[in-house]
Amino acid sequence: MNRGVIRRVGAGAVLAIAAGMLAPSPSLTQSALRYEAVVDWPKPLPGRWVLGGLGGICVDAKDHVLILNRQDVIEGDLNGGTLAPPMIEFDPEGNVVNSWGDPALIDPRLHSCHFDKEGHVWIASAPSGMVQKYTHDGSKLLLQIGTKGKLDSSDGTAKGKPLNSPAATFFMPSSIFVDRTNGDVYVSDGEGAGTNRRVAVMDSTGKFLRHWVIDDMENVHCMTIANDGMVYVCNRQGSEIRVYDKMGKLQKAIAVPWTPVTPPTDGVVKQSGGAAVALDFSPDQTQRLMFVINQNNSQIEVIERATGKRLGSFGRPGSFPGQFNQVHGIAVDSKGNVYLDENRGRRVHKFRAVTQ
Repeated sequence: MNRGVIRRVGAGAVLAIAAGMLAPSPSLTQSALRYEAVVDWPKPLPGRWVLGGLGGICVDAKDHVLILNRQDVIEGDLNGGTLAPPMIEFDPEGNVVNSWGDPALIDPRLHSCHFDKEGHVWIASAPSGMVQKYTHDGSKLLLQIGTKGKLDSSDGTAKGKPLNSPAATFFMPSSIFVDRTNGDVYVSDGEGAGTNRRVAVMDSTGKFLRHWVIDDMENVHCMTIANDGMVYVCNRQGSEIRVYDKMGKLQKAIAVPWTPVTPPTDGVVKQSGGAAVALDFSPDQTQRLMFVINQNNSQIEVIERATGKRLGSFGRPGSFPGQFNQVHGIAVDSKGNVYLDENRGRRVHKFRAVTQ
């Protein structure tokens, strides 16, 4: 352990650091990277703000962190505080520097966010059937793809049969990524079971270009694009990451296996969120590491991207710093810090890499 860190943040941080260490595989050396929770990040929220469940999290070019607050606070919370805004931006030190979100424009069940090359922020609200592009500060809506409340189903509602239409319409959009080379907008459409199961591609104006349907996934929960142009898609319940080229041709699948730490008494293994919920990459040009949220084990899997080899993990269930209660969103900044937010736990975490 880094004893200086423990002394500096106090005895209460021992639990967080123990929970946040990267658990190395036997092949790793003692000089391997480990991850510890930064227990004083973020700073206390202003105005006695109360958070609801948190959806996505994303990082901009200046390492500012944006979290999506669904505002579904617990009954009685507002007796002691005020409802926090939907979008909250932190600087690298963890101070709130901006907040925004017009209830008339957004949907309350915010799912994911993404900063494009120009610094605009894209928001996906899964049940709304739309994705939106805003100025960085959220003051202006620049583009909306899809119509709020009109879903790509047989009757236009969540009760209808999914259509997977070859069009710029969505059922439950889960993730967005804007291609840095040409501005094309990739949207994974299929956050929930029984909805669409595809990746749709639009041009920078929102015009539909193409899509590919993934019939054998229960849901298409996350999607991002690596520097080499490969499209990574989360098979949440299938315990794997699928890798496609930009035309939708499957290149490979990376297994994210898991087993219960405590074997079930009836011998029947049940998932508790999926083993491949969301992912991001390390900031080096080759993006050597892939960080994957495994909700089933309440931990982050650290995987070598090129080989699919699992190098270790960090996190565990719990409510202490560095522990998770339904961790949902993940983002990595330019220094390799890993940010995570929780839906059920209503918290945001920062983990940093340390060496031994």
